[in-house]
Amino acid sequence: MPDLKPIAEKIKEADAILIGTSNGLSITEGLHLFADNAAFDELFGDFKQKYSLRCILQGMMAGWPSEEEKWAFWARLIHHYCGQYQPTPVMNDLKAIVGEKDYFVVTSNGEGHFELCGFDPTKIYEIEGNWFTMQCARPCHDTFYSSLEVAEKLSVAEQGGHVPTELVPRCPKCGGPMDIHMGAGQRMILDTAAQARFQNFLKTYHGKKLVVLELGIGWRNQLIKAPMMRLVASEPNATYVTINLGEIYIADNIKEKSFGLDGRLDELLPALREACENDDFGAGSK
Repeated sequence: MPDLKPIAEKIKEADAILIGTSNGLSITEGLHLFADNAAFDELFGDFKQKYSLRCILQGMMAGWPSEEEKWAFWARLIHHYCGQYQPTPVMNDLKAIVGEKDYFVVTSNGEGHFELCGFDPTKIYEIEGNWFTMQCARPCHDTFYSSLEVAEKLSVAEQGGHVPTELVPRCPKCGGPMDIHMGAGQRMILDTAAQARFQNFLKTYHGKKLVVLELGIGWRNQLIKAPMMRLVASEPNATYVTINLGEIYIADNIKEKSFGLDGRLDELLPALREACENDDFGAGSK
């Protein structure tokens, strides 16, 4: 185990923490969008056989034969990974590390686990949408609508990979089909309100001591990792901490103000939490 005291010290001194996450965190929690594994077989074995699906992501992006089948897939997915979700140890460790400090979360994960774990939804920017909201598929207007309760009702009503036609969500404006916000592709409506809150956070802590804590993001990621490294380069008092399994990349121009931890999040985050708490860094859980 690497020496985590220097990182814990930076967290102690920080005015705020900016958290960036991607698939690595979801995988640690047991949600693997890309895997044709036992969990996928258990939840979507019938869809796999009927439609030759090989992973959750393929189902999310599929051109379904009918709205009844599309919403059967989404209802089952949301019910299992959101409706039945319980905070995991890795998320509890992350909350404890943040403690009472101000924070913001930027994530490409759309399953809503940060909010379900008690993170403030006004401090979360899900840059590729989320499963908790839906929008007009066309879209004829830019309003978001809650989908969690709808998905739970559809999950109960689903039979044989279909939901009843009368329960299929329709756009309240044009009467057309609805899409989960994360599944709308190029038609996805941008969450400009979350973008604005994120920019306000960055303005608030410009020039101050900011710890950028990046979890489970590979070097190719241009949505979160690249902008975060540019942010650290532009902020003289920022510290960059990246934790990822098997692949650590830190740009040369920020290496002197960075820490790279190669390993599992469910091993390194509890160790980092312990380092903070052992040094009396006030990292009590919110």
